[in-house]
Amino acid sequence: MSVREFFKSRVFWKQLGLAMVIGVTIILILIIWLNIYTRHGQARPTPEVRGLSIREAQHVAGKNRMKLQIIDSVYTTMVPRGCVAEQTPLPGHRVKKGRTIKATINAFNPEMVAVPDLVGLPRRQALSIIETAGLQVGQLNYVADLTVDFVLKQTIHGREASPGDSVQKGMVVDLVLGRGLSSQRTSLPRLTGLTLDEARNEILGASLNLGAFVFDGTVITHDDSLGAFVFKQNPEYHSQASVQLGSAVYIWLTTDSLRMPSDTISADTLLPEGDFGPPDAEIPR
Repeated sequence: MSVREFFKSRVFWKQLGLAMVIGVTIILILIIWLNIYTRHGQARPTPEVRGLSIREAQHVAGKNRMKLQIIDSVYTTMVPRGCVAEQTPLPGHRVKKGRTIKATINAFNPEMVAVPDLVGLPRRQALSIIETAGLQVGQLNYVADLTVDFVLKQTIHGREASPGDSVQKGMVVDLVLGRGLSSQRTSLPRLTGLTLDEARNEILGASLNLGAFVFDGTVITHDDSLGAFVFKQNPEYHSQASVQLGSAVYIWLTTDSLRMPSDTISADTLLPEGDFGPPDAEIPR
Protein backbone atom coordinates (compact mmCIF):
# COMPACT_ATOMS: atom_id res chain seq x y z
CA MET A 1 0.00 0.00 0.00
CA SER A 2 1.38 3.41 -0.96
CA VAL A 3 1.61 6.36 1.42
CA ARG A 4 -1.17 8.20 -0.37
CA GLU A 5 -3.46 5.20 -0.08
CA PHE A 6 -2.59 4.81 3.63
CA PHE A 7 -3.63 8.41 4.36
CA LYS A 8 -6.89 7.81 2.55
CA SER A 9 -7.58 4.54 4.32
CA ARG A 10 -10.17 4.10 7.07
CA VAL A 11 -7.53 2.67 9.42
CA PHE A 12 -5.51 5.94 9.35
CA TRP A 13 -8.49 8.15 10.10
CA LYS A 14 -9.64 5.80 12.81
CA GLN A 15 -6.22 5.90 14.52
CA LEU A 16 -6.01 9.68 14.10
CA GLY A 17 -9.45 10.17 15.66
CA LEU A 18 -8.55 7.87 18.53
CA ALA A 19 -5.30 9.78 19.17
CA MET A 20 -7.20 13.10 19.24
CA VAL A 21 -9.77 11.74 21.69
CA ILE A 22 -7.00 10.43 23.96
CA GLY A 23 -5.15 13.78 23.77
CA VAL A 24 -8.24 15.85 24.62
CA THR A 25 -9.09 13.46 27.47
CA ILE A 26 -5.59 13.81 28.94
CA ILE A 27 -5.79 17.62 28.71
CA LEU A 28 -9.19 17.69 30.45
CA ILE A 29 -7.93 15.40 33.20
CA LEU A 30 -4.90 17.66 33.74
CA ILE A 31 -7.08 20.78 33.95
CA ILE A 32 -9.44 19.15 36.46
CA TRP A 33 -6.49 17.86 38.53
CA LEU A 34 -4.79 21.28 38.56
CA ASN A 35 -8.01 22.97 39.71
CA ILE A 36 -8.32 20.46 42.55
CA TYR A 37 -4.62 20.63 43.50
CA THR A 38 -4.38 24.44 43.46
CA ARG A 39 -7.87 24.91 44.98
CA HIS A 40 -8.76 27.38 42.25
CA GLY A 41 -11.27 29.98 43.45
CA GLN A 42 -11.07 28.84 47.07
CA ALA A 43 -8.96 31.74 48.43
CA ARG A 44 -9.95 33.16 51.81
CA PRO A 45 -8.69 36.12 53.87
CA THR A 46 -5.94 35.50 56.40
CA PRO A 47 -7.30 35.90 59.96
CA GLU A 48 -5.88 38.35 62.50
CA VAL A 49 -3.76 36.48 65.07
CA ARG A 50 -1.59 39.34 66.33
CA GLY A 51 -2.10 39.97 70.02
CA LEU A 52 -3.38 36.42 70.64
CA SER A 53 -1.69 33.76 72.73
CA ILE A 54 -0.16 30.82 70.89
CA ARG A 55 -3.10 28.54 71.76
CA GLU A 56 -5.65 31.16 70.70
CA ALA A 57 -3.77 31.80 67.46
CA GLN A 58 -3.65 28.07 66.68
CA HIS A 59 -7.40 27.82 67.31
CA VAL A 60 -8.14 30.76 64.99
CA ALA A 61 -5.83 29.39 62.29
CA GLY A 62 -7.40 25.93 62.51
CA LYS A 63 -10.90 27.38 62.39
CA ASN A 64 -9.94 29.02 59.08
CA ARG A 65 -8.37 25.78 57.80
CA MET A 66 -4.84 27.13 58.08
CA LYS A 67 -1.77 26.22 60.07
CA LEU A 68 0.29 28.28 62.52
CA GLN A 69 4.09 28.14 62.61
CA ILE A 70 6.21 30.01 65.19
CA ILE A 71 9.36 31.16 63.39
CA ASP A 72 10.92 33.71 65.74
CA SER A 73 10.58 35.72 68.92
CA VAL A 74 11.16 39.40 69.70
CA TYR A 75 10.69 41.61 72.70
CA THR A 76 8.13 44.38 72.36
CA THR A 77 5.70 46.30 74.53
CA MET A 78 3.00 46.29 71.82
CA VAL A 79 1.51 42.92 72.87
CA PRO A 80 1.62 40.82 76.07
CA ARG A 81 4.46 38.36 76.58
CA GLY A 82 4.00 35.06 74.79
CA CYS A 83 1.51 36.55 72.31
CA VAL A 84 1.86 36.94 68.55
CA ALA A 85 3.63 40.18 67.68
CA GLU A 86 3.91 39.79 63.89
CA GLN A 87 2.40 37.52 61.25
CA THR A 88 2.93 36.63 57.60
CA PRO A 89 0.76 36.88 55.51
CA LEU A 90 -0.82 39.99 57.00
CA PRO A 91 -4.50 39.90 58.02
CA GLY A 92 -6.91 40.16 55.10
CA HIS A 93 -4.44 38.80 52.54
CA ARG A 94 -6.28 36.18 50.48
CA VAL A 95 -4.68 32.73 50.48
CA LYS A 96 -5.73 29.13 49.84
CA LYS A 97 -6.88 26.94 52.71
CA GLY A 98 -4.11 24.91 54.26
CA ARG A 99 -1.71 27.87 54.04
CA THR A 100 0.75 28.27 56.94
CA ILE A 101 0.66 31.51 58.91
CA LYS A 102 4.19 32.30 60.08
CA ALA A 103 4.15 34.07 63.43
CA THR A 104 6.70 35.92 65.56
CA ILE A 105 5.86 35.93 69.26
CA ASN A 106 6.74 38.36 72.00
CA ALA A 107 9.48 36.81 74.13
CA PHE A 108 8.61 35.80 77.69
CA ASN A 109 11.91 37.18 78.98
CA PRO A 110 13.04 40.62 77.78
CA GLU A 111 16.32 40.97 75.93
CA MET A 112 19.00 42.80 77.90
CA VAL A 113 21.45 45.32 76.44
CA ALA A 114 24.34 47.36 77.81
CA VAL A 115 24.01 51.11 78.41
CA PRO A 116 26.40 52.97 76.09
CA ASP A 117 28.73 55.76 77.24
CA LEU A 118 27.20 58.98 75.92
CA VAL A 119 28.66 61.64 78.20
CA GLY A 120 30.74 64.14 76.26
CA LEU A 121 29.28 63.19 72.87
CA PRO A 122 27.43 65.65 70.60
CA ARG A 123 23.66 65.23 70.56
CA ARG A 124 23.36 63.77 67.05
CA GLN A 125 25.97 61.11 67.72
CA ALA A 126 24.39 60.25 71.07
CA LEU A 127 20.94 59.80 69.51
CA SER A 128 22.35 57.49 66.85
CA ILE A 129 24.19 55.37 69.43
CA ILE A 130 21.07 55.05 71.60
CA GLU A 131 19.03 53.65 68.71
CA THR A 132 21.87 51.36 67.60
CA ALA A 133 22.06 49.95 71.14
CA GLY A 134 18.36 48.98 71.01
CA LEU A 135 17.23 51.72 73.39
CA GLN A 136 14.85 54.64 72.92
CA VAL A 137 15.50 58.35 73.11
CA GLY A 138 13.54 60.07 75.86
CA GLN A 139 13.60 63.71 76.95
CA LEU A 140 16.33 66.19 76.06
CA ASN A 141 16.85 68.37 79.14
CA TYR A 142 18.97 71.47 78.63
CA VAL A 143 20.92 73.24 81.40
CA ALA A 144 23.29 76.19 81.43
CA ASP A 145 26.82 75.03 80.58
CA LEU A 146 29.87 76.08 78.62
CA THR A 147 29.08 73.46 75.99
CA VAL A 148 26.18 73.57 73.54
CA ASP A 149 24.34 70.35 72.57
CA PHE A 150 26.85 68.02 74.23
CA VAL A 151 25.70 65.27 76.62
CA LEU A 152 26.40 66.07 80.28
CA LYS A 153 24.47 63.20 81.86
CA GLN A 154 22.42 60.15 80.84
CA THR A 155 19.53 58.91 82.98
CA ILE A 156 16.97 56.07 83.00
CA HIS A 157 13.84 56.51 85.13
CA GLY A 158 15.38 59.62 86.65
CA ARG A 159 18.52 57.83 87.83
CA GLU A 160 21.94 58.30 86.31
CA ALA A 161 22.83 55.30 84.14
CA SER A 162 26.43 54.16 84.11
CA PRO A 163 28.01 52.83 80.90
CA GLY A 164 27.86 49.04 80.81
CA ASP A 165 24.78 48.74 83.03
CA SER A 166 22.48 45.94 81.84
CA VAL A 167 18.94 47.13 81.09
CA GLN A 168 15.94 45.83 79.14
CA LYS A 169 16.04 46.42 75.43
CA GLY A 170 13.76 49.32 74.49
CA MET A 171 14.29 51.26 77.72
CA VAL A 172 14.04 55.05 77.45
CA VAL A 173 17.23 57.05 77.97
CA ASP A 174 16.90 60.74 78.91
CA LEU A 175 19.76 63.11 78.20
CA VAL A 176 20.98 66.25 79.96
CA LEU A 177 22.72 68.56 77.49
CA GLY A 178 24.41 71.94 77.66
CA ARG A 179 22.74 74.96 76.10
CA GLY A 180 25.57 77.42 76.57
CA LEU A 181 25.63 80.30 79.00
CA SER A 182 23.06 82.31 77.04
CA SER A 183 19.50 81.55 75.98
CA GLN A 184 20.16 79.40 72.92
CA ARG A 185 17.36 78.97 70.37
CA THR A 186 16.74 76.59 67.49
CA SER A 187 14.67 76.72 64.32
CA LEU A 188 11.23 75.13 64.48
CA PRO A 189 10.88 72.22 61.99
CA ARG A 190 7.87 71.85 59.72
CA LEU A 191 6.17 68.54 60.57
CA THR A 192 2.98 68.48 58.46
CA GLY A 193 2.80 65.40 56.27
CA LEU A 194 5.26 63.37 58.36
CA THR A 195 4.47 60.11 60.16
CA LEU A 196 4.85 59.91 63.94
CA ASP A 197 8.33 58.36 63.76
CA GLU A 198 9.48 60.86 61.12
CA ALA A 199 8.13 63.78 63.15
CA ARG A 200 9.80 62.50 66.34
CA ASN A 201 13.15 62.27 64.52
CA GLU A 202 12.77 65.80 63.15
CA ILE A 203 11.89 67.15 66.60
CA LEU A 204 14.83 65.45 68.29
CA GLY A 205 17.10 66.52 65.43
CA ALA A 206 16.19 70.14 66.13
CA SER A 207 17.13 69.79 69.84
CA LEU A 208 13.45 69.79 70.86
CA ASN A 209 11.15 67.36 72.66
CA LEU A 210 7.93 65.67 71.53
CA GLY A 211 5.50 66.96 74.13
CA ALA A 212 2.45 64.89 73.15
CA PHE A 213 0.76 63.42 70.09
CA VAL A 214 -2.97 63.01 69.42
CA PHE A 215 -4.67 60.80 66.81
CA ASP A 216 -7.99 61.98 65.38
CA GLY A 217 -11.06 59.80 64.79
CA THR A 218 -9.72 58.37 61.51
CA VAL A 219 -7.05 56.39 63.36
CA ILE A 220 -8.64 53.19 64.66
CA THR A 221 -6.19 50.32 64.25
CA HIS A 222 -2.46 49.94 64.85
CA ASP A 223 -1.88 49.97 61.08
CA ASP A 224 -3.78 53.27 60.89
CA SER A 225 -1.43 54.80 63.45
CA LEU A 226 1.59 53.72 61.41
CA GLY A 227 0.21 55.39 58.28
CA ALA A 228 -1.15 58.52 59.98
CA PHE A 229 0.55 61.85 59.25
CA VAL A 230 0.83 65.17 61.02
CA PHE A 231 -1.79 67.76 60.03
CA LYS A 232 -1.25 70.21 62.89
CA GLN A 233 1.58 71.18 65.19
CA ASN A 234 1.97 73.49 68.16
CA PRO A 235 3.90 75.80 67.97
CA GLU A 236 2.96 76.23 64.32
CA TYR A 237 5.69 76.29 61.69
CA HIS A 238 7.02 79.51 60.22
CA SER A 239 10.22 80.04 58.27
CA GLN A 240 11.46 82.56 60.88
CA ALA A 241 10.10 80.74 63.93
CA SER A 242 12.57 79.69 66.63
CA VAL A 243 12.17 78.32 70.15
CA GLN A 244 14.46 77.62 73.08
CA LEU A 245 16.46 74.40 73.10
CA GLY A 246 14.52 71.58 74.73
CA SER A 247 11.09 73.15 74.15
CA ALA A 248 8.13 70.80 73.67
CA VAL A 249 6.34 70.39 70.34
CA TYR A 250 2.80 68.93 70.20
CA ILE A 251 1.41 67.24 67.10
CA TRP A 252 -1.97 65.97 65.81
CA LEU A 253 -2.15 63.08 63.32
CA THR A 254 -4.75 61.79 60.85
CA THR A 255 -5.17 59.49 57.85
CA ASP A 256 -7.50 61.98 56.12
CA SER A 257 -5.55 63.84 53.42
CA LEU A 258 -8.28 66.52 53.32
CA ARG A 259 -7.09 67.73 56.72
CA MET A 260 -3.68 68.62 55.33
CA PRO A 261 -3.23 72.42 55.64
CA SER A 262 -2.31 74.67 52.73
CA ASP A 263 1.35 75.50 52.08
CA THR A 264 0.87 79.02 53.45
CA ILE A 265 0.72 78.99 57.25
CA SER A 266 0.29 82.21 59.22
CA ALA A 267 2.89 83.04 61.85
CA ASP A 268 0.32 85.03 63.85
CA THR A 269 -1.06 81.82 65.30
CA LEU A 270 2.19 80.93 67.06
CA LEU A 271 1.82 80.63 70.81
CA PRO A 272 3.69 83.15 72.97
CA GLU A 273 7.12 82.00 74.10
CA GLY A 274 6.88 79.64 77.05
CA ASP A 275 3.16 78.94 76.49
CA PHE A 276 3.45 75.55 74.84
CA GLY A 277 0.62 73.91 76.75
CA PRO A 278 -0.44 70.35 75.89
CA PRO A 279 -3.48 69.73 73.68
CA ASP A 280 -6.82 69.24 75.38
CA ALA A 281 -7.47 65.88 73.73
CA GLU A 282 -6.48 62.73 75.53
CA ILE A 283 -3.30 61.08 74.32
CA PRO A 284 -3.93 57.49 73.18
CA ARG A 285 -1.66 54.85 74.65
